Amino acid sequence: MQRSTTYGVFPVMQLNMMKRRAIAFTFLLFASLATGMLHAQQTPAPYRSYFFDGDDIVFEFDVRLYEEATHDRTNRHLDFEDLDIHDVAVSGEFNNWSRDGWKMNQVGPYRYQLRKRITDFNDAPTWQFKFLVNGMYWAEPPEDAPNRVVTIDNWFFEDIYNLELNTMGPVADGNARFFLKGHLQAKTVILTGTFVHWDEHRIRMEKQADGWAVQLNLPPDHYEYKFLVDGEWMHDPDNPRKVRNEHGTWNSVLDIRVPVRFRLSGYPSAKQVFVAGTFNDWDPGATRMTWINGGWSVQVPVPGGKVLYKFIVDGQWITDPANPIREHDGHGHINSVMMAE
Repeated sequence: MQRSTTYGVFPVMQLNMMKRRAIAFTFLLFASLATGMLHAQQTPAPYRSYFFDGDDIVFEFDVRLYEEATHDRTNRHLDFEDLDIHDVAVSGEFNNWSRDGWKMNQVGPYRYQLRKRITDFNDAPTWQFKFLVNGMYWAEPPEDAPNRVVTIDNWFFEDIYNLELNTMGPVADGNARFFLKGHLQAKTVILTGTFVHWDEHRIRMEKQADGWAVQLNLPPDHYEYKFLVDGEWMHDPDNPRKVRNEHGTWNSVLDIRVPVRFRLSGYPSAKQVFVAGTFNDWDPGATRMTWINGGWSVQVPVPGGKVLYKFIVDGQWITDPANPIREHDGHGHINSVMMAE
């Protein structure tokens, strides 16, 4: 009996201890999971202020990445955690910095998105933009934002997002070389233009034996530029392409183009096929295509941004059957659309 009682009590004590340990372990497990869930809530997933998704450009705003905002009119800074956010909009060069902007949709507890068709834009994605909160607070881009850029054009746009051109600077093997002959007595020569929003300090040219030079890596687009020689503005005397500016002087012009291959499958019995569009002023006979591998093909240098085009098969104009993106031109015609980058 004694033996039986002794062995009967010990297992009960052991069981109680195991229960206590199990409860403690369970508590720690849930605490760990809760901490992990909280951390997951507070730590945003990989974030981009914009990205391309098929035929769309998607703008994205994540509240957790912002620390402060600037009031639209008073320039007063406010901590983001003090903002009661009820709407977020995208505002930029593409909508004339509208205070109403393009309203974004809330897609999560912290994230907002706005999806726009590529055809909604008339040029290459090199514009600047910011996020506007509650119609009056400009969200300041995070310091480590991949496409953040600083500008001093307007006081409340000091920190903005700038697609593609935010890292503009001299590149040894860049695709665009700028050269100003002579002026060897000058102390500094600055290159500026639309590619840096006419910044008068960013791009310093290097002195050479016979002049000043610098190379940049420019996305395909139409650019205007000038030189600043010891503070004096001048256009490029060796570039015959120039346009009048608002000051009554000249800006030099540079077009950077990207090679694009147009292809039309089929039509084996066609005698001649051409492609025409905004890249060749819609000249129906300027760009002839060649029959190869079961279709008609040609590679053409085109400017960056939106390109409108059509094929001309034995005199008949047709849209690209392989490209579903099309738009009306306002004159009763439908054109195929592509975005060249």
